[in-house]
Amino acid sequence: MIRFRFVEDHRDVYDVKRMCALVEVPRSSFYAWAAGPTAAARARADADGELAVVIEQVWRESRCTYGWPRVWGQLTRRRHMTVSRRRVARIMREHGFVGAHTRKHWRRGRPDVAPAADHLQRVFTAARPNLRWVADITEFPTGEGKLHLAAIRDLCHRGIVGWAMDEHQDAQLVVDALTMALGRTGPDPDGLIHHSDRGTQYTALDLVMAAGHAGLKLSFGSTGDCFDNAAMETFWATLKREVAHIRGGQSIWFKTRHDARAYLFEFIEVFYNRQRHQADLGHLTPAEYAAQFRERP
Repeated sequence: MIRFRFVEDHRDVYDVKRMCALVEVPRSSFYAWAAGPTAAARARADADGELAVVIEQVWRESRCTYGWPRVWGQLTRRRHMTVSRRRVARIMREHGFVGAHTRKHWRRGRPDVAPAADHLQRVFTAARPNLRWVADITEFPTGEGKLHLAAIRDLCHRGIVGWAMDEHQDAQLVVDALTMALGRTGPDPDGLIHHSDRGTQYTALDLVMAAGHAGLKLSFGSTGDCFDNAAMETFWATLKREVAHIRGGQSIWFKTRHDARAYLFEFIEVFYNRQRHQADLGHLTPAEYAAQFRERP
């Protein structure tokens, strides 16, 4: 670091010139600094100090909740002061007057990308079975830990065509549910859409390859928007509401994962698909509604 020794009266013009050239600073800036603040600058600083007192008073009267937009509004609308927004914001920033606010939470992890677009666009109906499927994962607490359930729902008869349960929530879980759905329904892959959210299990290569091998068209809703998969969210709500009602509203519905597996199997395959009537299906069960399409020529 180069240090310079200044003469108090700054009469050594040659040294000043050489110093300013070395640090690439105009000599006018040096002389302005040496002369100290001007009268206009001092007046401005004094005015900012007086305004800061008023701003602090307004800010504290709001229980320290107002940000600069509200403080500026109080000054101009209620106190009839003429002051710019930027000046109020600058003074509050300099004095540390911060209002109540919600900080933006940035999404972390995988980017908002998917192997395919949203082919449903929130149209959760189908003219015939095996035309549009929706899929998702949920979990159930047990005395041994969580049990994850992946399921696939047909948007025509509203029944569950494929499901899988495991203590691990991975890509194999959703692949197993898809394998069951393909094996038990034997759908015509032409035009069949498999829709889900953008969870890591559904964007994994294993599921993409399994769907591609079966000739399915993948579809994904937007990240973090449950309404893009509302048909599946509705089934989860129905399932958990009725299980909670039947089990008496206990916090832990099942003692073991085996108990949960047996109960959920009976609920989905026996009660929901074959016994539970739905008003949207003309008070038929999903199995009865799907049978109408098999009887048609």
